Amino acid sequence: MTDVQNDQLEPEELQLDNTDPETSGAPEPLTEAQQATLFRVLRVAYPHPSFPDGPYERTSAAVQQADAEGVLGAGLDALGDLDGLDDDAVTAKLEAVQEEPFFRLVHSTTVVALYDDHEVWNLLGYEGSSFEKGGYLHRGFNDLDWLPDPRIEEYDGEPRVEIVKEA
Repeated sequence: MTDVQNDQLEPEELQLDNTDPETSGAPEPLTEAQQATLFRVLRVAYPHPSFPDGPYERTSAAVQQADAEGVLGAGLDALGDLDGLDDDAVTAKLEAVQEEPFFRLVHSTTVVALYDDHEVWNLLGYEGSSFEKGGYLHRGFNDLDWLPDPRIEEYDGEPRVEIVKEA
C-alpha cells in the first residue's frame, strides 16, 4: 500500500514534527489552586507521614508532565477545594472518581514516579538494585532483623520412609 502524499516527501521530512506548539492542544499549566489540590491528593492517596515534601513535589511535576490528554486540570477542579477536609473525606472523594481518566493518570504516574525516587528509597531503607554489587546472597539476604527468629525443632520420631508407588 502506497500513500501518494508520502511518496512525494523525503524521509527526513516525514520525521519532522510540523505541529504548531501554540495550537497543538497542549494542556494548560495548572493553577496554584490545582497544584495544591494535586499535592493534597498525592499526600492522601500515598500516605507516608515521615516523607518530606520533595518527593511529592517531584511526583506532582511528573504527573503534570504525563498529562498528554489534558484531563488533569478539569479532574482536579471537579474534586473541589480539599483544604477544609480531613484525610478520610478526601479519600472518599478519590474513591468516587477512581475510574475517571484524570485519576487513572495520577495513580499510574505516581506509583512509578514516587517509588522510583532515590530519596524515597533512602527513607524506606531500600538500597537499590543489588545486581551490580554481587547480588543479595552476601549483601542483605540474611539481615532481616525485624522478623522473629524461626522456631527450629529437630524431628525425633521414627525415620520417615518415602511412599513410592511401585511400577
